[in-house]
Amino acid sequence: MSDSDGKKPLGLRGSRPGQVKQSFSHGRTKNVVVETKRKRVVVPKPGAAGAAGKATARPVPGGDPAKRPAGIPDAVMERRLKALRAAKAQEAEDLRRRQEEEEKRERDRQRRREEAAAKEREEIERQEKARRKAEEAESKRRAEEERARKGAAPASAPASPAPAPAPRGGGKPSAAPRRQEREQRRDNKGKGAARGGGGRRSGKLTLNQALSGGEGGRQRSLAAMKRKQERARQKALGGGEAREKVVREVQVPETIVVQELANRMAERVADVVKALMQNGMMVTQNQSIDADTAELIIEEFGHKIVRVSDADVEDVIHTEEDKPEDLKPRPPVITVMGHVDHGKTSLLDAIRKTNVTSGEAGGITQHIGAYQVTTEDGTVLTFLDTPGHAAFTSMRARGAQVTDIVVLVVAADDAVMPQTIEAINHAKAADVPMIVAINKIDRPGADPDKVRTDLLQHEVIVEKMSGDVLDVEVSAINGTGLDQLLEAIVLQAELLDLKANPDRAAQGAVIEAQLDVGRGPVATVLVQNGTLHLGDIFVVGEQWGRARALVNDKGERVKEAGPSVPVEVLGLHGTPEAGDVLNVVDTEAQAREIADYRHQAAKDKRAAAGAATTLEQLMAKAREDKNVAELPIVVKADVQGSAEAIAQAMEKIGNDEVRVRVLHSGVGAITESDIGLAEASGAPVIGFNVRANATARKVANQKGVEIRYYSVIYDLVDDVKAAASGLLSAEVRENFIGYAEIKDVFKVSNVGKVAGCLVTEGVARRSAGVRLLRDDVVIHEGTLKTLKRFKDEVAEVQSGQECGMAFENYDDIRKGDIIEIFEREEVERKLE
Repeated sequence: MSDSDGKKPLGLRGSRPGQVKQSFSHGRTKNVVVETKRKRVVVPKPGAAGAAGKATARPVPGGDPAKRPAGIPDAVMERRLKALRAAKAQEAEDLRRRQEEEEKRERDRQRRREEAAAKEREEIERQEKARRKAEEAESKRRAEEERARKGAAPASAPASPAPAPAPRGGGKPSAAPRRQEREQRRDNKGKGAARGGGGRRSGKLTLNQALSGGEGGRQRSLAAMKRKQERARQKALGGGEAREKVVREVQVPETIVVQELANRMAERVADVVKALMQNGMMVTQNQSIDADTAELIIEEFGHKIVRVSDADVEDVIHTEEDKPEDLKPRPPVITVMGHVDHGKTSLLDAIRKTNVTSGEAGGITQHIGAYQVTTEDGTVLTFLDTPGHAAFTSMRARGAQVTDIVVLVVAADDAVMPQTIEAINHAKAADVPMIVAINKIDRPGADPDKVRTDLLQHEVIVEKMSGDVLDVEVSAINGTGLDQLLEAIVLQAELLDLKANPDRAAQGAVIEAQLDVGRGPVATVLVQNGTLHLGDIFVVGEQWGRARALVNDKGERVKEAGPSVPVEVLGLHGTPEAGDVLNVVDTEAQAREIADYRHQAAKDKRAAAGAATTLEQLMAKAREDKNVAELPIVVKADVQGSAEAIAQAMEKIGNDEVRVRVLHSGVGAITESDIGLAEASGAPVIGFNVRANATARKVANQKGVEIRYYSVIYDLVDDVKAAASGLLSAEVRENFIGYAEIKDVFKVSNVGKVAGCLVTEGVARRSAGVRLLRDDVVIHEGTLKTLKRFKDEVAEVQSGQECGMAFENYDDIRKGDIIEIFEREEVERKLE
């Protein structure tokens, strides 16, 4: 069935049919039949030419006839212009009417606001009057009760029960709050039980309501009701005025976390994340964005950006000077220094009346110990015990940096030793006073005067030698002179007048750090200023954390640590370096930002140091390394200070031919990853006071990796030296055993030239090496082909005898040449 059904299609009268080609997507086209309206042609009537001529003389309505559309008569054009003028007039009238209505509404709103404000003032005045009246009534009632109580006899009958306590603000409650409550209930009647709406709740009684006796245990305050009434009044008046936008200056570093950016702008985190997503960045609140992106978001929210450097993140650490009135006395920090095995720890044992030495491997202190001692007169002293071995030089240097007084322990039977001199230099570098404790005076060979004399060579002049350095003769075993030593320390501390401000954010130094299996990273911190509280957020070096627990030197948990108090701090996110400075900050975001900045700065510094090497330097180093044998090792220690000391000791082992290379040094137990690293590089694993776990031991047995355990650094250094010595090539020594002079040269068939020689010194051997000297210049070095005595081949010829010699592959021999005979000997070498 066709669309037309045989009927004539509809069309416009006086139109012309035509076709239009329509184009669609994907190359589709369609022909559409259209009809166009014929243009109306006005033909002038006969005889109207004169009238038309006259008409041309007068102005044509609507402007120039040449610009008028064809076929429009003058009457139509006049009607159109009249309608246009009427529309413009009507539009101006409507605009004027709208402005008048808007002004009227604004006056009405202002009048209603003024009336509401006046009513509010009246209500407040009425409530104030009611409150004052209630207070007066209450005061009168109390005065009457007081008079009645005074006038009543002691034996009178018990008084009637006291009236119920009056509500806050007076006796009778004022009528205004009751009227407000009634209006509130009437307004909220029939509304849903929205949270915090204040209306009647629908549904059954909940357990929370039954137990608390109210709507979930929450009571609406009078201030909350006033705020709600104010919002309702503003809504009734046509909406309150929009609050003015607070424009803030937002400090932005190179990178910033989204949540921190929202906090600095005082905007909702969800709005900031939404704005970032609208800009094409799908991030969460815990991710970081760069400064350019942050600038776009800040400007979008209407704030101002202040660009800051990455280093400015450390400005949050308070470094202002303390006021003199805030300073309070603090205990002195005393560092015990001296040569190994001179009795430092034993002396501290005697002072503490404990036994620390028995807990150290081999009786040698491996770590820095921090202890507090209270004297008989109540003075508190903080002691730092530093190791005396040469490998712990850096640890002793850190001890000198945080100390106030240095006690230099020198054995009376051993005098001044190398580590004693180092301790003196550390004390001088730290510019701290020194007290010399001459220990072991009970030994038979003790000579305290020799110690004093030896100290003069190092510019340490004790009082007995007319100097200003205190010296005390003590015996850690017998306890002799300990009281005098403590008196000298207290006297020196009084002269120093040590003070600190305990009422500020804590600042301290990390004495030692270790990775405990059960407790995680643990740092021994000596608080230098302020007070470290439990729960404080701090940053230490490249690490940060929250003080989860504080443990003092007696193993007890404490809630705070003041100046000069050593504590173990738990709650770190990583193991810091010994010697790092601890600073307390306000928020976790600040601590994380500072730690990340320091970590990145240290990383960039290491990368820059490696990138500064030129290509020529790299080639020269490669040529040098080609001739150097390396002994790779993997070191794991119990604490950071020990690992650092072992790594420094390993760097000192070696010479131009062999050296020790520490592939990795860390803190904690030996793990499977350590075994994998050692297996890949063919290195042994050295554990210092740590052990390998079960998995690591199994893998080491399978892959043949050697694990060596040590608890004394002496043995570790000696064994590594012995292993490195095995990489040295044997030393070849030459022993000259004789000289011979050529008297004549003969030619022998099938042999060549043969020298007739006279052994002038020593002995000539067939197996020895020889050199041919001509005019005391070596012209040939080699071996003998034959050595004959008369016609017989002999093994050696003694001095004063003649013999015949022929050289291997060399015939240029002459009469008068000297033959030097020597033997080579290989000697094993050892590293010093």
